[in-house]
This record gives sequence, C-alpha cells and structure tokens, in this order.
Amino acid sequence: MRDAAFVATMVLLLPLAVARPFVGVLLLTWFLLMGPERLVYGPVASMPWLLMVFAATLFGCLLAGEPRRLPLNATTLLILALMALFTVTALAAPGNPAAGLAKWEGIETTLVALLLTASLLTERRRLHALVWVMVIAIGYYGVRSGVLSAVSGGAYRQWAPEGLPIAESGPLATAVVVTLPLMNYLRLQSRNAVARIGLVGAMGLCLLAVLASGSRGALLALAAACAAYGWTGGRRALPTGLATAALAVTLVIFPVLLPLAGGVGAAVDLTGAAPSAAERLAAWETALRLALAHPLSGAGFAGLSDGAVVGIVSPGSPGRAAGSIWFEVLGEAGFLALAGWVALSLTGLLQARRLAALPQERTELAWARDLGRMAIVSIVAYLVGGSFFSLAYWHFPWVLIVAVASTAVIMRRSEVMADARRDGWFPRVTGGLPEEAVAPELLPDVSGIVRSAAVAR
Repeated sequence: MRDAAFVATMVLLLPLAVARPFVGVLLLTWFLLMGPERLVYGPVASMPWLLMVFAATLFGCLLAGEPRRLPLNATTLLILALMALFTVTALAAPGNPAAGLAKWEGIETTLVALLLTASLLTERRRLHALVWVMVIAIGYYGVRSGVLSAVSGGAYRQWAPEGLPIAESGPLATAVVVTLPLMNYLRLQSRNAVARIGLVGAMGLCLLAVLASGSRGALLALAAACAAYGWTGGRRALPTGLATAALAVTLVIFPVLLPLAGGVGAAVDLTGAAPSAAERLAAWETALRLALAHPLSGAGFAGLSDGAVVGIVSPGSPGRAAGSIWFEVLGEAGFLALAGWVALSLTGLLQARRLAALPQERTELAWARDLGRMAIVSIVAYLVGGSFFSLAYWHFPWVLIVAVASTAVIMRRSEVMADARRDGWFPRVTGGLPEEAVAPELLPDVSGIVRSAAVAR
C-alpha cells in the first residue's frame, strides 16, 4: 500500500516538476533530506527516483526558460569553489580513488541542487514553500520518534533510513534540533490557527525525541540553540533561552557528576562513554595527521575509513568515521576545502544577522527578520551539535544558507520597488514583465536613478 501511494504521488509530481521547475527543486530537497524512496520496499525502492527528479527539473527549466542566470554572490561563489575543491579531492586521493566515488557523487549532487535552488528561489512564496518542505522532511522523523518514545517510555531507538547522514540516533536527534527553529519560524508566519497549534505540538514531540535520544551531542546542540535564541530574541527571550540552555547542559553533565559524588548515581555504568570519547579523539587526531600529510587534497572521501591509508600516518589505527563536521572535511578534503566550508557557514551567519537586524518598525519585513533570527539559531545548533557527528555534507544547513542569501535579495528588491513606486518613478510592470521577474542585479542601478531623479525634482 505504501509503495503504491509513493508511486502514485511521484507519477503526479514528476510532470508537475516539468511544468513548474521550482516544484522540482522542492522535490530535490525532499529526497535529499528525507529520503522517501528509502521508506518503501521491493522494486520501487531500487528505482532511480532522485535521477528522475533531476531530469524532470532540468527539462522543465529548459521549457520554462528559467533560471535566466545563476545569481553570483558570496554563497553561490563558495558553492562553486567547493565543487571544484571536492573534485580535486576525488581525483587526487591516496589509495583507491574509486572507493570514495559514490560519496563524491552524492556531495556534487547536493551542491548542484543548491545552485538550482539559488537560481529559482526568487520570491517569498517560494521561500516559504521551501521551508515547509525542509520542516516536513526532518520533522517527520522527529514527530515519529517523539510519539514512539512517549509510548515506549523512552525505550524506542530512534532511527532514519540507512544511507542518510542522519540514520543513527545521535545525528537524527541533532538534525531535529536544527529543524526546530524553522518550525518556530513557520509558527510565527502562519495565519491559520490550526497550523500554528499543529506546529506547537510538533515542536513539543520533537523536543521529547531529542531528550529521549540520550545523545549528549544533541543536548549540547539544544543548549546552543536556546542560548542563540535568547541572544537574537532580545530581552524578552533572553531569560527563557538561557534557562533552557542551562537545563540542557545540566542534562549533559549530570550523568557524569553523579558517580563522582558517590550518590545514587554511583552505580551508573559509564564504561560505554569513555571508550566512545577516546575513539572520537583518536579519529580527530588521525584526520588531522592525514590533512597534514595531504594538505591540498586530504585523504579522499574514503580515506578515513581505509585502514591502509590511515596506517600511513597512524600505524595500527583502524579506519573510522571522523565523528565531527570539522575533522570530516579536514581529513577528507584538506585545509582549502575546510576554509571554503567554514566560509560558507560564516557567510550564512552574517547574512542571517543582517536580516535579524532589520528595523522593528518595518512590519512588512517581519518575515525576513524572523527568518534571519531562526536561521542563526539553526546554524549555531548545527555547528555545535555537528562537532560530534559526521554531518559535514548534510543538505539541510546548506539549503538554509542559500535560502537566507535569497531572502536578502528578495528583501532588497521589494524595498527598492516600494521606494520607486512611492516616489512615482517606477511602474508596477517593467518591460512587460511582472516585478518579481526583474533581474535583481539591475535593481541597485534602478534605485540610484530613482534617488537622482528625486533630488533633481
């Protein structure tokens, strides 16, 4: 039944992606984040659904004549640079380069999807739809985990389908934390009371799933998110944010402090935690040594798990996952790629900060201001929680950064249009095209012309 429903849905959506290329972008985001094809079975699961979505979207772009051009800004330029650097990594990797080819193809697919998203994310309605898809894709696993954790009394082991970066319990809980701020953004922007209530309920279940996961990395991400929310929300949100952050940190360190105090918790078995921490530190050290040995290309996308490659710098050490977004990029792709990856994250934070700083009196820009605030919280949670998991190439934070960059363009365009119309120098329709279709790169010049004409009057 599930397989038939999935096939029927795709039969309807693939032609729609041809007719409306942005629908294809939404489908790409859905597949890359949620992996719906991994939730079905049999022949349906083995079909190349992602490739079909890509083909339908590109064909639709050709028919619709959009996008006319790729917007060149700091975000898209960094994405292009990362594509080149990751290709160098795939070609120059030590050992067997073919071993990491599948991971390289997945990363490049993600980056191409980001460029398509940046090209077609041209208006507020599209951005809102994209955020809904992102929230639904990860929120599905969060809500399901929350419900089953409540029913089982916390015994349910949270999971996502194999093959996704968030398949394990810890990464999944961290992903849910990263998604929570965007759920709150949709709650703030939704006019429908039922939608707002539903989002509040979903946020509660997702929070329960995070707490029930027992993942310290996810709890630290939650603490960072709460602190960032308090910082961006002003005086009214600061006490709540800091108090919740303190609670999350307490949940992280409490199991460790109890045995040291010799109290009831003295019987708690922590033997599983110490080896895990030791293994993680060893993996970080190995990644650093591999990066120092191959500073420009790294060890390749299969290098960290290849015992032969790892043995060159750490004899006797087994291959293992990096267990950190920072060391994952560093060990696999080298210092230049890490610099580009960090620059992309910082660019997203800075652009989100500019949106969050929009003047409060401009109520028509409240949506952009709220998105900027929630994007800061989400990115901070990802950077903190991802420090303990291999989520460096996860699609969610990257598409959020692209959405923030596109929001800045949409917001500037709407401001210029409003100023031009208010001064009576710019009509609602330009060159026979609706105002949404005006090329953003032309707008600064238009604004200058409007201001010059106003002064001349």
